[in-house]
Amino acid sequence: MVSLICTLQNHLDDVNCCSFSASLLATCSADKTVRVYRTRDFTELPFSPLSGHGYGVHCCCFSPCGQYLASCSTDATTVVWAMGSGEIEAVLEHPGRSPVRVCAFSPASSHLVSGAADGSVALWDFPSRRLRRTGAVPDTTIVACSFSPCGQLVATGSTYGDLRIWDLSLNQLHAEKYAHDLGVTCCQFAPQILKVVGGCVVQFRLASCGQDSFLKVWFVSLTSPTGCKMQLLHTLSGQSATVLSCAYSADGQLLISGSMDKSVAVYDANNGILLYTLNQHERYVTACAFSPIAPLMAAGSMDKTVSVWRVEDGSSGPDKALPDEAACASQEAGRKWAGHFKLMVSEWSEDDVSAWLREEGLESLVDTFKANNIDGAELLSLSKESLSSELNIESLGLRSRVLRKLEELRAAPVSDGIPDEYLCPITHEVMKDPVIAADGYSYEREAIESWIGTKSRSSPMTNLPLQTTLLTPNRTLKMAIFRWSSSR
Repeated sequence: MVSLICTLQNHLDDVNCCSFSASLLATCSADKTVRVYRTRDFTELPFSPLSGHGYGVHCCCFSPCGQYLASCSTDATTVVWAMGSGEIEAVLEHPGRSPVRVCAFSPASSHLVSGAADGSVALWDFPSRRLRRTGAVPDTTIVACSFSPCGQLVATGSTYGDLRIWDLSLNQLHAEKYAHDLGVTCCQFAPQILKVVGGCVVQFRLASCGQDSFLKVWFVSLTSPTGCKMQLLHTLSGQSATVLSCAYSADGQLLISGSMDKSVAVYDANNGILLYTLNQHERYVTACAFSPIAPLMAAGSMDKTVSVWRVEDGSSGPDKALPDEAACASQEAGRKWAGHFKLMVSEWSEDDVSAWLREEGLESLVDTFKANNIDGAELLSLSKESLSSELNIESLGLRSRVLRKLEELRAAPVSDGIPDEYLCPITHEVMKDPVIAADGYSYEREAIESWIGTKSRSSPMTNLPLQTTLLTPNRTLKMAIFRWSSSR
C-alpha cells in the first residue's frame, strides 16, 4: 500500500530533482536553491535553503554516508555542501564551463561524476575534489548518469537517445545508440549485483526512461575487462507521455517513474508489472527517489511541490500483494531448518505480529494486540482464556479463528524445503533481520556486522572489497520470509 505522508511546497519554481540520505531529503529547483528536510518529520533544516548557485539547479545527490550533498547547475558548477553545517565544501567547475545537467556519487564516495550540456562527462576524485578524467559524446547533452553498485562502471544517457557504459578511465565499453527514441531522460543502476563468476562481477540491471514514453529495464553484462553488452529485459508502458525520471528502491524490488502525464508509476522491478499509478501532481513529474533505509519515496514536479509517500508492506488492494516474493520465489530444497520456525515466531516484534494478523484476515484485532504490547513470545502464549479475559475479545467466532491460526503456528512442521534466498550466506539459517550489503547480497544483520568487524572488508560471497559498510534493511525479503513461514 502506498499512502501520501506530506506535500512540500517551499520551492518557488519547477522542482528538478530529489534525493534521500538515511535521515534527510534534498530537493532542488529552477529557483536556484536546494532545500533539505528531516525525514523523521519533514521539517526543513535551519540552514535550508542552500543558495550558492547563480542559475537553476538541475540535480542533487547525497554521498552514501550522507555527510555531503552535491548539486549541479546551469552555472557550470557542481557544488559540494557539508550536511552538518550547510556550508560549501567545494565548487567543482566543469571543464569547458558548460551547464551541468546531472551528477552522481559512486557507492563508496570515492568518485563523483557529472555530465554537461556540451556532451562532456567529468569524473572527479571526490576525497581530493580534483578532476580525474573527462570523456565526451559529440553533438548531444548528457542528462543522466549512474554508478554501478560495484562502483567500477558509469552509465550515461543523452538527448541523442543513447545509453553508454564507461569504466573509471572513461573508456567507453558499450554504446546502446537507440535506447530511447528522441532522447534519454534518466537512468539508474539497480543497487544489487545480479551475478558473480570467478570472483568477478559480471551482471547488473539498469533502468532508463525517455522521450518515447517508455521505462526500460536492461541487463548490463561484462564480457571482458574492456567490453560489455546490454540486453533489453522489460519495456514498461504504464505512462502515456514522456517519462522524465526513474529510481530503484534500496532492495531493488520496486521501480518508480515520473512522467509528463503528471503521474507517478510504481512497478514490480523484477517482473515489470505496474502496481500503482499515483496522480498527486498538477503538472509534469520531473523527479523521483526512494529512501535508502526507510519505506519512503518522493516525487517532484513542475507544480513546484514535492510529494512524499510511505510504501507499506502489505497489499495494493484486497487481494493483491506487493511483489516481495518475485525475487525470492525459487523453491530449492536441501537444507534443514532445525526447529528455527518457533524461535522465529517467538522473536517477532509487535509490528511483525500486526503484519501476521493482517495476513490472516484478522485486521480488526491489530489495535487490540498493539494496545496490549503483544509480540511473538506473547502471541505463542495466548490461550482461549487470555483472549477473552485479558484482550476482551467478546466474539466467540473471532476467538476461535485466532486460536486456529495460533495452533497452525505452533504445530508448523520442521521443513527441509527452505528457499536458499531466505538463508543467510554466513550462518546458513533463516534470516530474521535481512540487510543488503554493498556487494548486493542479503545477510543476517548481526552476522554481516560481525564479519565486517572481524574480517578484512571483503564480501563473504565474492571476496571482493566492500566499497562501503553501509547496510540497507531488506524489508521485502523480511516480509517474504514472514509470509512463507506463516503459510507452512
